[in-house]
Amino acid sequence: MPLRAKILNPGFSSQQKMSASSLVIKEQDDDAPNDVLFSSTYGIRTIELNRPKELNALNGSMARKIIPRLREWEKSQMANIIILKGVGRALCAGGDVVKLAEFIKSEGPSGVEKAVEYFELEYRLDHLIATYPKPYVAFMDGVTMGGGVGLSVHAPFRIATENTLFAMPETTIGFFPDVGGSFFLPRLDGEIGTYLALTSEKLSGVQAFYSGLATHYIHSTSLPDLEARLAELVFGDYQPLEERWKIVDSTIEEFVTGLPEDTPIQLSGEIREAIDRCFKFNTIEQILEALTQEDSDWSRKALETIETRSPTSVRVTLRQLRAGKEWTISGTFQRELHMAVKFLEGKDFVEGVDALLIRKTKDPKWDPPTLESSNESVTDPYFTMEGDRPRLQLLRDESDASFVDYRQYPHARIGLPSEAEVRQLIRERKMLPDNIIPYLVEDRNGKIGLVEKVRDIIDRKVSTGVDRAIWKEESVESG
Repeated sequence: MPLRAKILNPGFSSQQKMSASSLVIKEQDDDAPNDVLFSSTYGIRTIELNRPKELNALNGSMARKIIPRLREWEKSQMANIIILKGVGRALCAGGDVVKLAEFIKSEGPSGVEKAVEYFELEYRLDHLIATYPKPYVAFMDGVTMGGGVGLSVHAPFRIATENTLFAMPETTIGFFPDVGGSFFLPRLDGEIGTYLALTSEKLSGVQAFYSGLATHYIHSTSLPDLEARLAELVFGDYQPLEERWKIVDSTIEEFVTGLPEDTPIQLSGEIREAIDRCFKFNTIEQILEALTQEDSDWSRKALETIETRSPTSVRVTLRQLRAGKEWTISGTFQRELHMAVKFLEGKDFVEGVDALLIRKTKDPKWDPPTLESSNESVTDPYFTMEGDRPRLQLLRDESDASFVDYRQYPHARIGLPSEAEVRQLIRERKMLPDNIIPYLVEDRNGKIGLVEKVRDIIDRKVSTGVDRAIWKEESVESG
């Protein structure tokens, strides 16, 4: 039977600050009964999003069901591994932004407050996943965008399939890449995160794996067998989380059968060099100028795309990604809530959702209308935290014995090696290019896709014409 209750204390003042353990989130009486399905098989606890007609778009009803279950399973000695998946052709295509825009259009300030409550709930859930003390596996089998990314990308295990379609399309609707986008996007290789955020470029199938958004690539037909195998795993009470991660990782690798043939890395080679070249700047004007100078089919498409986006969204997003490099995982959601409130109080979010998703005229009237008619000062209110609105109360904070905060994902090495890791081997370990791939193949137990990605990194970033390999952009040799 579903739990039935309302959110207790969705907001709190500085005089009424609560501990994380006292914040109770349960279902409301008008929540849909079966929009999330839960099941247990031995040590597996499964969350299955069940709104296939809406591509499993996340709403408050779903979040209010998931949070209590995650907190319950966290305390259960019988629950070993959490699996997230979706019914139909999507994991989750995003948040239910149409409903939020309708609230604001019909109810004004009170509608804004309803939308704020939704984002508070969503960010609490995302942060809970990002700091979860048990192995959490996300099946990114199908459309995984926006809010669906928040439910999956912070997990230590993120499985892409041939059906995966990833994107962060928020700037198209006058919003910003939230759900922790401030954290994970700047930590992707080079300027991939900036490119994905500003253009909403889609990554299909194995490309999510190559880009570091997924940790594994498995054919979708193998997922049921994988799930059954994970259910058989038993952990000792003494085993630390890192050791459990290794066991889950090696188990998932048993079901990896290969990568698609004749499918090269999409963001590699000359395109990837152009992305890093054009999107490395700290102002939109510099990025647009670099794209203009690039003068290619790819750059013209990126330029045209950015110019159709909400100017405020584009400017806020770029500043967000630069600042987010230094934010902790908890601080990220605190700051993103403030940014979300500012967008909800503005005009572009409702206008963008209305034009693209409700009226479907695809002709939003942004305010200000163009990048040329705006400047960087429009971003200042989004990054000034002072005000009467209280900070977001997370479900895990300093009062919680299991509280963790970090600036880098503790599970970052589960996926393919990053450019930073290759660079470290060259600069600190003094390794030659010819030795890097064999070393990493052994270190990662022959992880599939590793050779292709590391070879691309070396081809793009390393000069072999000196005694010791160096990054091309570095002026100091390693040897």
